[in-house]
Amino acid sequence: MTKKIIGLTGGIATGKTTVANYLADAYNLPILDADIYAREAVCVGSPLLDAIATRYGKQILLPNGNLDRQKLGEIIFKNPEDRTWIENLIHPYVRDRFQAEIKASTVETLILVVPLLFEAGMTDLVTEIWVVWCSQRQQLARLMQRNHLTFEQAQARIHSQMPIAEKAARADVILDNSSTLEVLLKQVDAALTKL
Repeated sequence: MTKKIIGLTGGIATGKTTVANYLADAYNLPILDADIYAREAVCVGSPLLDAIATRYGKQILLPNGNLDRQKLGEIIFKNPEDRTWIENLIHPYVRDRFQAEIKASTVETLILVVPLLFEAGMTDLVTEIWVVWCSQRQQLARLMQRNHLTFEQAQARIHSQMPIAEKAARADVILDNSSTLEVLLKQVDAALTKL
């Protein structure tokens, strides 16, 4: 059996989670999420969390020992060197988890939600790339509202990723999320029908 592995990506706050949830709920497709694996990578007691605490000091941890993601975000979105260091630490763990899950899976179609699919060099794990797209203005507004960020903070997060136009140019399927939810989900239905 040849597995179809869809790499679902896009910019931050473009609607990847909305599409992933729909694929899981409406089509019962298994979702493998890079963000979940990245959180796992830095769970309390993990060697990766220890390495982060060694580099940035104990103030990078919450009182319960978990990583203070907000504090880390402030550091890595201001400094590309720090972001690269963190990514080089976490991406190999995420890749290993994906590979193990793909190997163990018995289903025909899998969805890999990977915000940094291109940036992390994980395109080789998938057979098809879907990019969720919206305008940068919409992306900024959604990100500021969702994460309670200032304009500058939201912009720094968006600019830390490959431009969405570049991702769209490398996609097999572009899902335009600049209109209504209904319009977006119809595009998902159409893409799956073709698949």
